[in-house]
Amino acid sequence: MIGHPEALSRIARATLIGGLLAIVAACSGSGTTPTTASVPPTTASVPPAATTATTASLPTATATATLALATPTAAAASATAATTSPGPVQPGTVVAWGLNTYGQTTVPAGLSGVIAVAAGYQHGLALRSDGTVVAWGFNNSGQTKVPADLSGVTAIAAGYYHSLALKSDGTVVAWGLNSYGQTKVPAGLSGVTAIAAGTYHNLALKSDGTVVAWGYNTYGQATVPAGLSGVIAIAASYQYSLALKSDGTVVAWGLSGKAQASLPAGLSGVTAIAAGYAHGLALKSDGTVVAWGDNTYGQITVPAGLSGVIAIAAGDWHGLAIKSDGTVVSWGDNSNGNTVPAGLSRVSAIAGGGRFSLAIVPNP
Repeated sequence: MIGHPEALSRIARATLIGGLLAIVAACSGSGTTPTTASVPPTTASVPPAATTATTASLPTATATATLALATPTAAAASATAATTSPGPVQPGTVVAWGLNTYGQTTVPAGLSGVIAVAAGYQHGLALRSDGTVVAWGFNNSGQTKVPADLSGVTAIAAGYYHSLALKSDGTVVAWGLNSYGQTKVPAGLSGVTAIAAGTYHNLALKSDGTVVAWGYNTYGQATVPAGLSGVIAIAASYQYSLALKSDGTVVAWGLSGKAQASLPAGLSGVTAIAAGYAHGLALKSDGTVVAWGDNTYGQITVPAGLSGVIAIAAGDWHGLAIKSDGTVVSWGDNSNGNTVPAGLSRVSAIAGGGRFSLAIVPNP
């Protein structure tokens, strides 16, 4: 998920993976982490100063859309804008809602065949079943300018002003803002099965269960804990990172000013993870959701009685969950129309960004 400037200022005063992509990657053999949470069968003009990436001392927050699968595979991972799904997602169309300042909820006309979505701060990404990527929304740093020859993609992730794609050969392609080296993929990086994009840093999950990170690292968000292994899913957001291990436990590192990297005691039985601006989400094997971190907008106040969840996603200051009946539940910041559209159903994947959300539904 990606951090919104307004919220960033509020937070300053008080002090934007996987499932679907992972599943898609697993099916493709690359094992990339989708940036969308899925259900079985994230203008060239410069934005106001408040929304522009600033200094290295306090970069603006980014909400990587990350979704979690109810039954992650070894290749599953969250992504910034990430996808999760208990099973293969049937190609469909995209529904978007929420803030639309830069066209981030204006889905390109005719877009179809989508199997994963990712939501950045103010831009969206869609992965099509033919392995191509479509982008829309804010483009101040080239984040929606998909490389012309990009193909064979199995997973996508969206950061604050940059985008990532995982290819079927296990390599990663990045484009957009590179102020902190976030689009400079480490030389020789290969064997990747999942990706996640934070505000200005990225994570890649390798086939051996280890994690590689690069980009902004002032708070240690790109310093992977020594010895970390057995990882099956990853998530990243504003200066912190999460990893889900095969034993159902979660590891967190980086900035924890709002306790976003301080996990609830005894957290276990986790099958999927998602990272918001300063809050984290975990999907448990019993279909319930656990949340921790900042609660300024009620983003960690999971709706009472929420159960039967099969995928999750985190926006900057809101949470999303897909239920087994294909409906979506949202909580937290619902400003700017960021409320689930009435009648939305048959959803197979979701992603949360900077006060906007994306979902995949069947083709008409």
